[in-house]
Amino acid sequence: MANAKQEQMNRQEIVPVVTEIKDIGSLVYVIRGKQVMIDSDLAMLYQVETKNLNKAATRNADRFPEDFRFKLTKEEFDGLRFQSGTSNEDQGGRGGRRYYPYAYTEQGISMLASVLHSKVSLFEDSGMVTDLLNRLQTV
Repeated sequence: MANAKQEQMNRQEIVPVVTEIKDIGSLVYVIRGKQVMIDSDLAMLYQVETKNLNKAATRNADRFPEDFRFKLTKEEFDGLRFQSGTSNEDQGGRGGRRYYPYAYTEQGISMLASVLHSKVSLFEDSGMVTDLLNRLQTV
C-alpha cells in the first residue's frame, strides 16, 4: 500500500518546463519601459499555481511597490497576447484569463524568491534567480 501511495505522489510531481537560462530569456517582455516577466511564467518556473504566486505577493504587499509589480491594462495585455502569439482559443477555449496578469520587474522577481514557499530547489538553490536577474539586465 505504501508503494502505491509513493507511486501516485511521484506521478503528481511537477517537472519544470523551462530549465535553461537561454529559454527564460524568451519569457522577458518590455512593458512600460521596464523588463518584466508575467505572473504565469514565473509561476511555471517556481512550480506553483499563478493564483498562489499572486496571493503570496498580495499578502506581502508592503514588499511589492508599483515598481516591483503592476497589473497590466487591457491594452498592455492585448499587446502581450499579440506579441506572444496567443489567442483566446489557445487558453483552453474558455476565453483566456479572467483577470489581467501581473508583471514583475527584476526587483519583484527577487522579492518573490523570498516570499514564496515553493518546494522547487532547482530554481532557487542552483542560482537560477541570480542568473535570471543578470539576464534581465542584459536583455
